[in-house]
Amino acid sequence: MQQKSTILPPISPLFTFGAKRKFVSTKNQNLKNMAKAFLEITLQIDNADRANAAGIYTKYKAPFLERIEGASSKELLIRDEDVQVLHGFESADQASAYLSSELFTNDVVVELKPYLKATPEVRIYTVA
Repeated sequence: MQQKSTILPPISPLFTFGAKRKFVSTKNQNLKNMAKAFLEITLQIDNADRANAAGIYTKYKAPFLERIEGASSKELLIRDEDVQVLHGFESADQASAYLSSELFTNDVVVELKPYLKATPEVRIYTVA
């Protein structure tokens, strides 16, 4: 597995960006319907605020899937230590472009800001 070591430029002062990475799918799935790239955003949010953050996720899931070019899925993953939003795309370029979209910068970032306890980590992965 080969990793690109490029660092994405910051789109918002609230978010930092890690290297683009690749992962290998181990399931034999129909590649036509499967995302070819994933945008993972890891958020540090207090347990008391997670319901509000989940509401923001729910509010913007349909607009994300309907209006963002190449968007194929959006999932909310919750762990004790953090919350992750996993976005599926047709390409890594489309995942990167979403980070500068009006939906992300003017809506999602603005509404999440009061609940963030640390700078979110943003990573883009491509399926090998």
